[in-house]
Amino acid sequence: MVSEETLTSTAAPDRVAPAPAQAQPQPEREVEARAGSTRAWTTRLVLVGIVLTALNLRPAITSLGALLEEVRAGLGMSGSVAGLLTSVPPLCFALFGVMAPRLARRFGPAAVVCAGMVAITVGLSIRPYVGGTAGFLAASALALMGIAVSNVLMPVIVKRWFPDRVGSMTGLYSMALALGTSSAAAVTVPLTEALGGSWRPGLALWAVLAAAAVLPWLPLAGDRGARTAERAGGPSAPVRDEGPALRITRSRTAWALAVFFGLQATAAYITMGWMAQIFRDAGVPAGTAGLLLAVTMVMGVPLAFVIPRLATRLPHQGPIAAFLGVCGLLGYGGLYLAPAEGAWAWALLIGIANCSFPLALTMVGLRARTGAGVVKLSAFAQSAGYLISIPGPLVVGVLYQHSGGWGLPLALMAALLLPQVAAGVLAGRDRVVEDEAAR
Repeated sequence: MVSEETLTSTAAPDRVAPAPAQAQPQPEREVEARAGSTRAWTTRLVLVGIVLTALNLRPAITSLGALLEEVRAGLGMSGSVAGLLTSVPPLCFALFGVMAPRLARRFGPAAVVCAGMVAITVGLSIRPYVGGTAGFLAASALALMGIAVSNVLMPVIVKRWFPDRVGSMTGLYSMALALGTSSAAAVTVPLTEALGGSWRPGLALWAVLAAAAVLPWLPLAGDRGARTAERAGGPSAPVRDEGPALRITRSRTAWALAVFFGLQATAAYITMGWMAQIFRDAGVPAGTAGLLLAVTMVMGVPLAFVIPRLATRLPHQGPIAAFLGVCGLLGYGGLYLAPAEGAWAWALLIGIANCSFPLALTMVGLRARTGAGVVKLSAFAQSAGYLISIPGPLVVGVLYQHSGGWGLPLALMAALLLPQVAAGVLAGRDRVVEDEAAR
């Protein structure tokens, strides 16, 4: 009896055995290799773009905080007007951030972020020189518009390009953001002195960093690159709505995250706008006050990398929110009791408390199942959150001017931490907005 295998191999010598499944024509393998190389190069470019963008999302604010007294004197601002100036960032983030999803659907996230970096560059270049408070505010608003759309789209880009590394990439992005924030606070005063002592070039110099952030997004912003990635099945293919339209306002988690985001932003912008002034009023020299603000901001560098990684491993992120709130209460209490004597300790504690921002960003990625859900949740939580945060810096400025001290402003800042912790506990529960909106 001859086996079937023998018949196949000997009785039909003119038949050629089929090629192995993995064997492919040389041109096709070359095309796939080139496509893989292009995707790897593009991913590295996105990574560079994320880091440079994050470095530019706060220097427009903290550089101003370090020189607020000089800017007030140069432009003739009262304490209340200066409080209004410190409220402009959250106002712009709320107004312009809500536009980001629509712009991203039309032009692509990379193109919108690229335009945002251009807006920051132009705004920071002209705002010290346009003359008058109104021109200063308008140029600041232009820069803050670029920051606003990038704020919203960074979690979207992280989720799209690095879906299996949301925690670590959010940590890297948050770490770079904290580094840019603290660097602007630390070196703006020394740079201003090195440039002749005028606050105008000291503020305008940060436009150079923003211009550098434009470069990696330029090749990613073109239509051809987007279509190539989409054909290759790459992670930059446009996000499409998955399933029925998501009514994000039906989700309790979305509202809790918006409140948490808003209250942590309130604390952050009060800190960036007023903390250096608090220390200066306590008798701390201007250069040291800037360094103390930098310490507060630089705490976000290591913790912004640790907190998102820890948060992604926990089923409930509420305990992290509670720990950060306790640190804030201790820091504000110390500022009230002994602002100069324990200045470095209070700066450290408040810096830990301000790491609620990377926690909020991480929860945006964790509380939505789909790419479309992340876009909508990010836009809603940040826009609504920044609306909530608008009154905070302004109220602090008014209380400071009319009370003649920092007792009432610090009491307000401490009191706001209580609802912030409660909202963080609610937002940290293990659930997704798609399920809540469906119910």
